[in-house]
Amino acid sequence: MLKITVIAVGKLKERFWKDACGEYLKRLGGYANVAVKELPDSNAQKEAELIMGALDAAGSGCHAILLDIRGKETSSEGLAEKLDGLALRGISHIAFIIGGSDGVTREVRERAAERMSFGPITLPHNLARVVLLEQIYRACKISRNEPYHK
Repeated sequence: MLKITVIAVGKLKERFWKDACGEYLKRLGGYANVAVKELPDSNAQKEAELIMGALDAAGSGCHAILLDIRGKETSSEGLAEKLDGLALRGISHIAFIIGGSDGVTREVRERAAERMSFGPITLPHNLARVVLLEQIYRACKISRNEPYHK
């Protein structure tokens, strides 16, 4: 089973964010082993150290994807194809990185195997986490040719 780690700077404080993320994590249970690693807010350099530590802990075979407004725009179908393609290449662990409000350092950008964008809009980091989990869930449904109920 595919393992996905979401490395996210910042703690979800409001109940509605926690509930939304919890719902998608529950739905994803049958498709992938998904975990969220929350890192405390700090300055960009300290956050980079924590992100790099989380990536080191994930192991050398982990494929890191940084969410970045300047990254490659990816559709739901494109994300499904990406996850399937990585699995076909034998990659069984993927880490998605959501940086802090000040962005990430060059070191983190260079460590990521690729950068992905949900488009040119700026999302609050809490909402980006919900959107990411929903899109991973949608990608899993697409890959299995299952209907997605809105």
